[in-house]
Amino acid sequence: MSMMAAAAAVPSIPATSIPAGRVQRINLRAQMLWTARFRVLWIALGFVLLILIALVRIASLGLVGNAPERTSLADALLPPRGEITDRNGVPLARAFPAYALWFDPSAMGDKGSPLVRSPENVARDLKAIFPDIDETRMAARLASGRAGYLRRRILPEEANKVFALGEVALEIPRETDRHYPQGTLAAHALGYVVEDEGGKLGMEQVLDARLSDPDLRGEPVALSLDVRVQGALEDELRRGMLETNAIGAAGIVLDVDSGEVMAMASLPEFDPNVAGASGAKNVFNRVTNGVYELGSTFKPLSVAAAMDAGVVRDLGRAWNAEPVQIGRATIKDLKPKGATLNVPQALVYSSNTVTARVADELGPERLRRAMIDLGMDARPFIELPARGKPLFPRGNWSRITNMTVSYGHGLAVTPLHLASAYAAMVNGGIWRPATLMKLEPADVPRGRRVFKESTSSRMRQMLRMISLYGTGRSADAPGYRVGGKTGSAEKNAGGVYKKTTLVSSFAAAFPLDAPRYVVVIVVDEPKGTVASSYQRTAAFTAAPVVGRLVPRIGPMLGIHPDERRDVDISDLRYLVDKH
Repeated sequence: MSMMAAAAAVPSIPATSIPAGRVQRINLRAQMLWTARFRVLWIALGFVLLILIALVRIASLGLVGNAPERTSLADALLPPRGEITDRNGVPLARAFPAYALWFDPSAMGDKGSPLVRSPENVARDLKAIFPDIDETRMAARLASGRAGYLRRRILPEEANKVFALGEVALEIPRETDRHYPQGTLAAHALGYVVEDEGGKLGMEQVLDARLSDPDLRGEPVALSLDVRVQGALEDELRRGMLETNAIGAAGIVLDVDSGEVMAMASLPEFDPNVAGASGAKNVFNRVTNGVYELGSTFKPLSVAAAMDAGVVRDLGRAWNAEPVQIGRATIKDLKPKGATLNVPQALVYSSNTVTARVADELGPERLRRAMIDLGMDARPFIELPARGKPLFPRGNWSRITNMTVSYGHGLAVTPLHLASAYAAMVNGGIWRPATLMKLEPADVPRGRRVFKESTSSRMRQMLRMISLYGTGRSADAPGYRVGGKTGSAEKNAGGVYKKTTLVSSFAAAFPLDAPRYVVVIVVDEPKGTVASSYQRTAAFTAAPVVGRLVPRIGPMLGIHPDERRDVDISDLRYLVDKH
């Protein structure tokens, strides 16, 4: 309705009852009142229209994704990425409020220079706050006038110091960071996150979709790791590596019944808090990705296969321990113990020659089949993406290949391969894949039988004897019934074994009267030092790590020392003592 039509519609008062002048005033007043009402109505309609436009705009932003990510209170309360915890709920990776240092040259407006002071002076001040920066490069960066991050993560106290500089162009935005509160602990198992790219390496990569899922990220993911055991393993492994001036080391603690990894360490380590798009140093995981010839640790596995096949029945049988000549190759013992040895003695004294003859009688096909059943021909079974491919002899094995594999040469595997194999050897004969996920009892895989239960029982006795009387004596922790086997092997470089480079390892289980955990320690290229009595072999380098580690982690895992009990080796001890 137009204003004129509205005015025409104003009711008039009969002229007969009211004087003409007064009638005109009344009509004029009524017309003005109606005009005012319509103006208010138009203004109200205008406001309603603006509100509707705003609401439509807000809705459209939400639909096209230009609105902030969190559009609901429930979503706002969720972390941007799910937490990772250890098996007991201790946080290993979580979202954390953080600060960054951002350079915004436009913050100074039209004042000319993007900085109050010269770039050189500001760079010098920043150098005082962040000693690791390159002052010259920072000055050039500031002088370029290019906006961007100067440092992605800074501490609150560093942020306060930057703020005190009074440079408007240096901004300190608050962001959400992926934080690893335990620092370098379990770095190779966890991996790290690159902004806008997701998880890299480790379980961050494996669980990327799960941790980013809006429907799931509110619930933490529990790994199989125990942060207490992890800390002890890394501590003792580092000590063993430093005492022998080794270039690296690897260690794993594995539950023999479930395959859960209680701890996994690869040294040198890296800090996932500072890893980024360009990666980080030392991300190579020696436990799952490094393949090594692990030497005499394979001897118990070969003997177990021979026992299963009926080749080794009489443990008192005297085997020829003289050097074995095959073509131009000679197999001999590092420290010969006589012309003949029985099988328990061969394991206690780590005889290459007897083990080779046992394997020769077993035959290449049966030993090869046993190694395949133990998973030695495939990448290790675990969730991590970094899994090394074993150097497994192809085709039909020759006689010499069969013999050398029996004592850990000519076949290279990861420490995780060895740990899983030992778990099967001591747990009653069942092989299960390793896992970094915490398992409920109903979720433990059934596994597959690779050894007879009777064979497993005998091997537990002989492993215990090695720690009591043989090369593993330095791993014996009183009250914990530790048993295991040493292994020392020269590195193979281009088909040539280098005597100056050794890989020393010790594979153990405890408590052997009722096995719960396997521990494998590998020391890469140890040197003979005062701490190792100037020896490089596993008895002086890797085994002592187990001897110190087990008493630390046993109580954490509910296993307390008890010197009143032990593995019953009474029917085998005389076989070793008679030598």
